[in-house]
Amino acid sequence: MNKVILKGRLARDVDLRTTPSGKSVAQATIAVDRWGKDQPADFIPLVIWGASAETFARYLFKGREVLVEGRMQVRNYDDKSGNKRYVTEVIVENFEFCGSRNDTGGAPAPSGGYDSGNAGFGGGGSAGSSSAGSSPFGTSDSFGKPVDEDIPF
Repeated sequence: MNKVILKGRLARDVDLRTTPSGKSVAQATIAVDRWGKDQPADFIPLVIWGASAETFARYLFKGREVLVEGRMQVRNYDDKSGNKRYVTEVIVENFEFCGSRNDTGGAPAPSGGYDSGNAGFGGGGSAGSSSAGSSPFGTSDSFGKPVDEDIPF
C-alpha cells in the first residue's frame, strides 16, 4: 500500500504552473517535524494536479500549516551531464487546511488576502472529486468535533 499522510508547514510559496495541454500543476515543499526534541525537520516535495492545485495555490502560502494525503512517487531522469537523477515526491490527492486563516507560522501574510467571494469552499482539495464543499478527511476534525463545512478555514 502506498499511502502518505503528512502534517506540517509550507517551507516556500506554492509554484502554480499550467502544462502545455492546459492542466494545472502546483509544487510546494512541506516541513514536517520529527519526533524528538533535537531532531531536524524533513522537507518533503509535494505535487498537486488539476483544480486542487489551483485551490492549494490560492489559499496556501509559506508558513501555513496543512494536512496532506497522497502517495509517494519516485521518478528518474537524466540531467544535462547525462547522470541519472532520482526525485522522491508526494503526489497530493487530498488536503485540509490547519490553523486559522491568519496563521502564518511567522511568515508575512500574502498581499491581497483571501478571496472571500468563494463562500462555498469546504476547506480542502480532492483530486477527482466533483464536490468542492466536501472535506476529504470526513465531517469531523482529528479530535472528533464536527466540522462546519460552510466555513472555509
